Amino acid sequence: MSNPVKSTLVRLGATTLIPAEPSQDIRGRKVVDAQGDDIGDVSDLFIDEAHKIVRFIEIANGGFLGFGKTRVLVPVDAITRVDKWTVHIDRHRDHVVAAPPFNPELIDIPYLDQVYEHYGMTPFWSAGYVYPLFPYYP
Repeated sequence: MSNPVKSTLVRLGATTLIPAEPSQDIRGRKVVDAQGDDIGDVSDLFIDEAHKIVRFIEIANGGFLGFGKTRVLVPVDAITRVDKWTVHIDRHRDHVVAAPPFNPELIDIPYLDQVYEHYGMTPFWSAGYVYPLFPYYP
């Protein structure tokens, strides 16, 4: 049986999709926590390919010259504001760093349940989920 989440979630960088507004492509922008402390950079966006909307941002932090960086997924629901250079989220840096380890080969319901539970949020496949105000990718 195939995994409906894995077959639906794809990295924006692995598709031919482009944002309707270039300013909506937040890859490469700095991510800061609720206190304004640096967390890392948006390395990619995970798109719900069926609905053409962003579900997660992938944040890369640490490392040296691009090597040894750790990566975490953060639900877009945690984003409070996006400006020209920065993505602001409503969690503390330590909370984000302590997120479940990210393995792009293991994006499945149990893993994403852990991510949503870590952030105290409702999964996007749950009844009653309301998508946050974040850009669509037509």
